[in-house]
Amino acid sequence: MKHYKSLSELSRENGITPPENPLFSLYRCNKACTLGDREFTGDFYMIGFKKIAAGVFLYGRTRYDHDNGSMSFIKPRQVVEFKNLELDEDGFLIFLHEDFLNGHALHSEIKKYGYFDYETNEALHLSPKEEQIIWELFSKIETEYYNNQDEYSRDIILGHIDSILKYSQRFYKRQFINRIDVSGKMVTRFNEALSRYFEKGLLLERGLPTVKLMAAELHLSPSYLSDLLKQESGKTAIELIHIFLISEAKNLLKGSDNNIAETAYSLGFDNLPYFSRLFKKEVGVSPNQFKRQIVN
Repeated sequence: MKHYKSLSELSRENGITPPENPLFSLYRCNKACTLGDREFTGDFYMIGFKKIAAGVFLYGRTRYDHDNGSMSFIKPRQVVEFKNLELDEDGFLIFLHEDFLNGHALHSEIKKYGYFDYETNEALHLSPKEEQIIWELFSKIETEYYNNQDEYSRDIILGHIDSILKYSQRFYKRQFINRIDVSGKMVTRFNEALSRYFEKGLLLERGLPTVKLMAAELHLSPSYLSDLLKQESGKTAIELIHIFLISEAKNLLKGSDNNIAETAYSLGFDNLPYFSRLFKKEVGVSPNQFKRQIVN
């Protein structure tokens, strides 16, 4: 697998125009978008917009399979593959080397956008109005990029990149809401998956359910699942797992003669103090106090 440390190396080996800036480059795809036929990684962020007619685009080990105009966000050292891509309309790629962000607020801000950890099948699908907003921002970046760059250029470019990222966060929230309308609430599906995990006895076999495990069960990436659940319920995936487990714990403490330790172990907890702390956090009293309240 090829790893590109610089954008110059990426452009040279793939026959695209050399970057105007060694740490930042743009690539407008005129109904075709090819960067070699093999998987690669790089020390840069990639932001892309495309409507794919044919070919293969993979990142995060997941095949891209959407027809609508979609945006994808790729972080440094994530595996990417472009192969014989044909686009229905023009698209673009923005390459942003990590070092281009040094000393700028976006260096830390960009890490807060969870969609850089989404899989390809969780790409952002834009409405026509949203497409227009993104293209207008790209055009502003493009104008600045091909202008004679000076001491203001980097801040202006990064300001427009920041706007793209903020708009994308807003558009993802809209997509989450639309998804609820189309496929039902993810919270319900998530709790049903937790119930199946419990009913099959997997707590004892595999231990406590993790966000990664539940995400795989629902065919989503952990980051996308948590963001979707947070949008629907105000709680993350791990918080909902904790709520489910403590609800089961309360049921067992009420309906059986098991002591606190036996209850904890039956739910997959191998650390009794951790179980007790989590129980008190969710219920407001310790397991022992809860048990005494039942007896009294």
